[in-house]
Amino acid sequence: MTSPKPHFLIVEARFYPEIADALVGGAVAVLDDSGVTYERIQVPGVFEIPTAIHMAIRALDFSDERRRYDGFVALGCVIRGETSHYDYVCGESARKMQDLACDYLLAMGYGILTCENSDQAWARADPEQKDKGGDAARAALDMLGLKKKLRLYPR
Repeated sequence: MTSPKPHFLIVEARFYPEIADALVGGAVAVLDDSGVTYERIQVPGVFEIPTAIHMAIRALDFSDERRRYDGFVALGCVIRGETSHYDYVCGESARKMQDLACDYLLAMGYGILTCENSDQAWARADPEQKDKGGDAARAALDMLGLKKKLRLYPR
């Protein structure tokens, strides 16, 4: 009997849809190349990503299907504006993502861009440039590999 392929959840913030599409493009290319399976869900913005991941973890408790996620890829972008809203969104979402990763020992890839302007965001999101979506997917795969090495992964 063969083990099922690892299954990932990509959570994408759609506040900047074109940037999100570029991030997802990079992440999906890496996951496809690695041979894992994945699902995608969308949330309005970066602030909602940690809640969506927590919901996905909790949904396993109530599901008859028992489909679990072996890793998570969080993708989104925050661009500094004229108010302090940027600081709160960036700080609080990053803090909660780290809390989730540590509390639940998640294989997590953090692909949330925090940029000063749109040019910086595009340079980081574009798979032909810095490919931060691809980097986030690789990080999630690497963390799953670490879980396996440390025998924290049942398959």
